[in-house]
Amino acid sequence: MSGSGSKCVRLSGPLVKPLLDSVDCVLFDCDGVIWRGNQAVAGAPQVINLLKERGKRVLFVTNNSTKTRSMYAEKMSALGFNVTEDEVFGTAFCCAAYLQTVCALRGKVYLLGSAAMQQELQAVGIQHVGVGPDHVSGTQQDWANVPLDPDVKAVVVGFDEHFSYMKLNRALQYLLQNDCLFVGTNRDSRLPLEGGKAVPGTGCLLQAVEAAAQRQAQTVGKPSRFMFDCLAARFGVQPERCMMVGDRLDTDILLGSNCGLKTLLTLTGVSTVAEAEAHRASGCAGRQGMVPDYYVESIADLLPALQG
Repeated sequence: MSGSGSKCVRLSGPLVKPLLDSVDCVLFDCDGVIWRGNQAVAGAPQVINLLKERGKRVLFVTNNSTKTRSMYAEKMSALGFNVTEDEVFGTAFCCAAYLQTVCALRGKVYLLGSAAMQQELQAVGIQHVGVGPDHVSGTQQDWANVPLDPDVKAVVVGFDEHFSYMKLNRALQYLLQNDCLFVGTNRDSRLPLEGGKAVPGTGCLLQAVEAAAQRQAQTVGKPSRFMFDCLAARFGVQPERCMMVGDRLDTDILLGSNCGLKTLLTLTGVSTVAEAEAHRASGCAGRQGMVPDYYVESIADLLPALQG
């Protein structure tokens, strides 16, 4: 937070260096922040690489559950970012960590998710069922009595392009068992694409399962604290010496606020300054957490201070 107590300040010129000096660690969201689609945001690789040269810890936090950490590291390296996979925290990895550590899961997972989530679960020794299509057949009586794996002790919902009525039904049958855990990767309701297009996000699938089960899932993605707890435990990050950089007020900036981090909105993605100002003017305590400390047109605005 800037000294005057004002928020949503345009970060430029003389403000940049003192802000960077005040942090040891910078967290970046990926899509809309350091790249768009398959193209790096202009200047972004230089910003990341210079921050690291200046001795800053740089980490990446993404709600996308369709890639493993190594897939992310490969994409970043191809785009010119100097990154290793242990610096990447995606929801596929964090979900597996959550089940293993917080839940101490003893049993299998019924997974509505991707091959990447499969791989991250396998990496920590968690068995799973359910990946791939599940076609509907029979009567409603048959649906209510689908065969269930007795070892399944958790239902996990991530992004699943094969989501279907039968999967929704099977998730419900598992969740009718009171001791069955219920975990979601994230609540983003749509995924923005280039040219103003969008497709439904994991949040839509998760809400469908929650409605059927009449239960609320625990989510591990932003703005839930768990992703920050994950990386803070791994790297000893101090919240007051850390800044979150993102393009979404309801995930990135709210995560930063929830965890006591400095926050920077970049305008290369989803959210706008007008939306941030509306949250600030609302007088609603719940919306204040979505007001960033600072904003920039693009993270390339940090370059002059880093090159100086």
